[in-house]
This record gives sequence, structure tokens and C-alpha cells, in this order.
Amino acid sequence: MTLTAGVTTRPGLLDHRALDLEGAARVTYRLEQTFRYDYTEPVTSVRQRLVIVPPARHGDATLVHHSLDVLGAVSRKTIRHHGGSSDSSSVVRVSADRVEEFIEFRLTAHVERAGDRRLAELPSKALRDARWRQLTRLTTPDAALHDWAAELHRDGERPEDTAQRICSAVHARMTYEFGITGTSTTAAQALAGGRGVCQDYAHIALALCHELGLPARYVSGHLLGQGGTHAWFEVLVDAGDRVVAIPFDPCNDRRAGRGYLTIATGRDYADVAPTAGTYEGPLSGQLSSTRRLGVVSLA
Repeated sequence: MTLTAGVTTRPGLLDHRALDLEGAARVTYRLEQTFRYDYTEPVTSVRQRLVIVPPARHGDATLVHHSLDVLGAVSRKTIRHHGGSSDSSSVVRVSADRVEEFIEFRLTAHVERAGDRRLAELPSKALRDARWRQLTRLTTPDAALHDWAAELHRDGERPEDTAQRICSAVHARMTYEFGITGTSTTAAQALAGGRGVCQDYAHIALALCHELGLPARYVSGHLLGQGGTHAWFEVLVDAGDRVVAIPFDPCNDRRAGRGYLTIATGRDYADVAPTAGTYEGPLSGQLSSTRRLGVVSLA
């Protein structure tokens, strides 16, 4: 498959650059996203996994409404929530026996943020959840990452302060460049090359977090003003009777605030890839996507 991506531009959205999102009492977002597979010949046994629907709740963000339409084929659709909490990832599975020319997945979602800018919360047992300390193929450190983590270590430092230093260190070490890395590039490989995209930054940060004993997770989502999906990480911090997930964006060296919309969390990109699937038929084909995220109201 080859992939092309673009950003739709339609009226009806506020200019987020002129808005005080952090100070607003209420912000409502509209997300529109499509993925379309075009085939040169009919294909059969299409099985698609989509991780594009926002969670029911993540911190102060609540999913108000969403619709996911499938065009181009007669299909069956199921949605399941993975993770067992209100911020669990929504996984949609679509199957179609036959697709003549194309199949398109079209999402529309409205998300509202209101109240006191709460962080995502998890039960206290989340600190003992092996997933958030587990090394994966994409985040396993090599000698260079191990040595770097040792340099970053500070006795007695608060986890959120360590995570902030990791965020800044990765930002300073890497250069953003599209097309150099891919979805299978590991943290060690990206660091060795010194260039990559947001998912590489997040994978490197996670590798460092795990080396320093911090439970942390990968976040897939969207950033206002950016054309494609975005990635960052959350470090899990003990807050007494609960655990809070503090988000950091090493690509932009900052906390992830109200300009960010979370879609899913996992151990790494492979857990939360927006689209993945199989089919039977000719290998040639093309995947294209569009995405538009904007603010529709603010109070």
C-alpha cells in the first residue's frame, strides 16, 4: 500500500490560535477523519482494525457524540473498549466479504472539555500494571539509551520532574524529519539516526522512562493545527488514592494541554495504530487519509 494524506479545510471552526484554550471553562472540538483504501481489482475477506474513536473520557475530555460510517462495501462493524477504565481505547473492527473498488471509513466526533482541567486518572493498581513498565520491540533500549538514562538519573527526584527532563532531553537530541523513519523503527534506531517524527520521540522517551523505573505509556491523538495524527507520552504518578497520567510532548518540548486530543493509549505505536488490516486479492492498492480537528465553541 502507498499512503497519501491531506487536511480538509471547511468553514465553521474557530481560529484556535486566537483562543485562550487553557483558561476557558468549556471547549468543544470537532474531529473529522477518513481512511480510504482503493483497489485496482475486487478484493475479498477484508478485515480492518481502527483505533480512531476518542475514549469516552480522558481527564477533562468527554466524548459527546461520534459516528463512524463505512462506504463502498456491505460491512459488519463492532466496537470494543480495551483497558477497563473510562479512558480505555476504543477499537473498531470492520469486516466485508467483498470490496469492488474501495472501502472508506469516515469518522465524525465531538469532544468537550469542561471543568478544572483534570488529568486522566487510573486506579492505584495501575502503578503495578506491568504494561506500563514493559519493554516492547519498539522501546527496548540499546547501550546508548541505557547510558543516556544513567546520565539523566537523579536520586530523589519527583517522577513528573524526571519526565519533564526526559521530554526536554529528547527534544534537544532529535531533529524532526518526515520520511526518515517508519512505523517499525525502534527507539534505538531512531536515536542512532538522530532524526524522526513524533512517534519516534515518544518511543525514545518511553525507553528512557522505563530505564529509570517510571511507569509510562504511549499516547496517540491529534494536535490542533497539525495535519496528521500526533504522538506523545504520559507518565503515571502516585496521587494518593489514585494515579494520574501527566502528558508530555517531546516533539514540542512541553506538557500536552488543551490543544491536544487523546485517541488511545498503549505500550507503543503498535498497540494503537490508527488503521491496520488484511484482505485477499492483488497486492497493489492505495491508502489515503484526511483529518480535520478544530474548535467549534468556547466559553
